[in-house]
Amino acid sequence: MRIAIGADHKGLAFKNRVKEILVGLNHEITDFGTNSEDSVDYPDFGLKVAHAVADGQVDYGITICWTGNGMNITANKVRGIRAGMAVNTEMAYLTRLHNNANVLTLAAKYTPEAELEDIIKVFLETKFEGGRHIPRLEKIMKEEQRA
Repeated sequence: MRIAIGADHKGLAFKNRVKEILVGLNHEITDFGTNSEDSVDYPDFGLKVAHAVADGQVDYGITICWTGNGMNITANKVRGIRAGMAVNTEMAYLTRLHNNANVLTLAAKYTPEAELEDIIKVFLETKFEGGRHIPRLEKIMKEEQRA
């Protein structure tokens, strides 16, 4: 699978750990940065990941910042993106199963590092359930067309 990844300075260490996990799972990674602990603006990196997913350059994206909120808000501004934050495996499972999320947002402050690999695996391996969730996603996509 092709995965885009991006983080701000507060998510850098977590991003590096996520990359190790993805390489170990034999995924192809596009790293949009940051690669420094110098203060940066999270939208610069979240938007690159989201556009790579929306444009079909990659299959999924992973964004990381301190709380996850900034990256999640940023990614969800891009048409076609359904970013979901997960701080545990159940959240990762449900955001794929019910929301067909295509970007996983991680909070470096709140995501337990011991669960990180399982969260990533669950997100990437869970299939969208479809069914009753399709009309809900269609409502979101309809609203995106208004923008």
